[in-house]
Amino acid sequence: MSLIQVINPNTSLAMTETIGAAARAVAAPGTEIIAVSPSHGVPSIEGHFDEAIAAIGVLEQVRRGREQGVSGHVIACFGDPGLLAARELASGPVIGIAEAAMHTATLVATRFSIVTTLPRTLVIARHLLQQYGFTHHCAALHAIDLPVLALEDGSGVAQEKVRQRCLQAKQQDGSGAIVLGCGGMATLARELTQELGMPVIDGVSAAVKMVESLVALGFGTSKHGDLALPIAKPLSGAFQHLN
Repeated sequence: MSLIQVINPNTSLAMTETIGAAARAVAAPGTEIIAVSPSHGVPSIEGHFDEAIAAIGVLEQVRRGREQGVSGHVIACFGDPGLLAARELASGPVIGIAEAAMHTATLVATRFSIVTTLPRTLVIARHLLQQYGFTHHCAALHAIDLPVLALEDGSGVAQEKVRQRCLQAKQQDGSGAIVLGCGGMATLARELTQELGMPVIDGVSAAVKMVESLVALGFGTSKHGDLALPIAKPLSGAFQHLN
């Protein structure tokens, strides 16, 4: 049995439930999903400042996951906060949902579009496209111009805006696939895929399947090179619990 820890890096319990539901919907028989979030940090992640704070919560959860004997970890925020640091700390695979979604999109289409939340996060998405080598695969980026937590307010307004932006991307971008740029959009992908008649990719689902595949292949995070375990040194103050 595989035990996969899915980490919502913000403190929203409602979003953690959404992300956990999306992960369990695609998990293979014999895979158990543990959906967790930090007890302190930011309620939503919508900029570089938020990501810096959230990264500490991610590392705390990865450490706890290792103690629980999890097989691998998913970082369920489209900024992939703390990804490389988490890989240093982890023995099993660690997959960020942005990286997973972008990789998956290139396997089913030559070009993809991204639909995300606030316009300011488009810059972060562009940075990730460059970092992961997918800039030339991305046709366009779209923002619904609503904050992350609007996806959890129960009004359905944010979900409808996601739908409209996906339709716009299909009509205007010349893309073969659409990547949803927020963990809170995770449960929308299947319905939108059916409605649009093209792959609409949720990074949470994609990351869970990648972790399952890596575990099945017997691969963990390499401990040779820069992702070796962190150099042992005493941590002080608020970081002592990470020792």
